[in-house]
Amino acid sequence: MFDTLKRHWPEYLFEAIGLALFMIFAGGLTTLLEHPDSPVHIALPSKMLRHVLLGLVMGTYIALLIYSPWGRRTGAHINPAVTIAFWRMGKISQADAIFYIIAQFVGALITARLLLFAIGDAFGHPDVKYGATTPGPAGALVAFVAEFAISFLLLFAILVAINSTRLKKLDGLFGGILIALYLIFEAPLSGMSLNPARTFGSAMTAHKFDGLWLYFVAPVLAMLLAVELYSRFPFFRDMDAPPVPMEKEAQE
Repeated sequence: MFDTLKRHWPEYLFEAIGLALFMIFAGGLTTLLEHPDSPVHIALPSKMLRHVLLGLVMGTYIALLIYSPWGRRTGAHINPAVTIAFWRMGKISQADAIFYIIAQFVGALITARLLLFAIGDAFGHPDVKYGATTPGPAGALVAFVAEFAISFLLLFAILVAINSTRLKKLDGLFGGILIALYLIFEAPLSGMSLNPARTFGSAMTAHKFDGLWLYFVAPVLAMLLAVELYSRFPFFRDMDAPPVPMEKEAQE
């Protein structure tokens, strides 16, 4: 374990930074868009328009992260559920998976605190909620189903893309588009988490633990199911393209 940490700490650091930047952009932009005293909020009275803007920015960030050299090197997981899924596929070693997940949670916790320090009371406004993801008005069951569905679709689409000779260069585009659509249309149901570390970091800062369990269970189960279905049904696979070892460089 120590040898793995010594050799691969840059990859773990990138995972922490990648999630940290996601939370910084999401938290800062959400404050600008949703705080009632924000000039951006006042200029954009349409809630749907604000969701579209948030979705476009965050979707673009995810696409750029995936296409970046470091994103290609580490797989750009920035999500414990994704890391667990790729460990299940044998694309990442157990030691690397453990350190990836530790880095993701540490990055999320530190970033949520930094956002509170930098933005102040505005970050805790009821319309911003510290960037916390909590079940919407429809309740925890609907939030669970929504989180499960978006997590499954995201990973399944990425698996199809990265293992296709025709689509593998579009994996970042697929990821970015899905994240944008989720933020626009799914966020009212569950807050659009997909990510246990992101939700945990915000929950600890906000001291809001409503439905916290579902943000751990739904994404992990959904992505493991996506792995199983993709692996067992060759209909979905491009048989001319061998699986892409996304963590190959990180393990060498």
